[in-house]
Amino acid sequence: AGPVGEVVISSEQKVYDVVVKQAALVKELTRGLDKPELVVPGSMMRDAYGRCGEVCAEYAKTFYLGTLLMTPEKRRAIWAIYVWCRRTDELVDGPNASHITPSALDRWEARLEDLFAGRPYDMLDAALSDTVLKFPVDIQPFKDMIEGMRMDLRKSRYKNFDELYLYCYYVAGTVGLMSVPVMGIAPESRASTESVYNGALALGIANQLTNILRDVGEDARRGRIYLPLDELAQYGLSEDDIFRGKVTDKWRSFMKNQIKRARMFFSEAEKGVTELSQASRWPVWASLLLYSQILDEIEANDYNNFTKRAYVSKMKKLMSLPMAYGKSLL
Repeated sequence: AGPVGEVVISSEQKVYDVVVKQAALVKELTRGLDKPELVVPGSMMRDAYGRCGEVCAEYAKTFYLGTLLMTPEKRRAIWAIYVWCRRTDELVDGPNASHITPSALDRWEARLEDLFAGRPYDMLDAALSDTVLKFPVDIQPFKDMIEGMRMDLRKSRYKNFDELYLYCYYVAGTVGLMSVPVMGIAPESRASTESVYNGALALGIANQLTNILRDVGEDARRGRIYLPLDELAQYGLSEDDIFRGKVTDKWRSFMKNQIKRARMFFSEAEKGVTELSQASRWPVWASLLLYSQILDEIEANDYNNFTKRAYVSKMKKLMSLPMAYGKSLL
């Protein structure tokens, strides 16, 4: 219980409640009876989806290649979701990030609600409006991603992993919950819908933890620490150690434990990927394999993520594609 007697719910429980709601939506046979009508000329919609595909191809080349194996309708829908997520992320990380205020994010959320109601603001919004009409996508993960952007504006430290987990869900785990209704679950799957969504959620958490571990030095130079402070203290480390950026035995031990946790989430994600419809598996496997290799590169850099940026070489990326494709067929 909390200080005034209220029940304190863990971040994992809060997120699981969203997972259950989203999974129930997919099972709901009557969905679509109350959908708004979207009146957009066919040529404009083709252009809207085409532009989304161009953005995806430019900024997420490997993932884009994987989407080409999907059916045209699913491929376009995934592009539309990707573009909305990228636009949302750029509000706080893009060139105009220093001018973004909480009220600007409130306006973006109001625009999201209009989009779900069939009132898109521009052609990229129109692509997502069309997507949410065709697939059982819930608005909550989209709203939660915006909440993650709000968190970035007001918070630069995380007391423990429970706090960090919620942030990782907001900014990355949400993507999995948005995407599974489009990608679809394999007809032969015996897994529960909730477990497939949990796998998608785990991939988002794993990817974000990997981003955090890769970017420790870069974030520190911006005055941010996306690491659990209580766990740093357990290894005899402080905020000053992060800002000094010196690799020590204490830091190596701390990093080994953080990498172990990220790999645990990747392992959980694999269970969900195998349950997706076969045509949707390749881009997800590619993302999983490529991101998990960043952890290998951090280790290869002797855990120096202060001044060295871990990255996967172009050759390794190319080698991962057939491996991901092979896994998608199993």
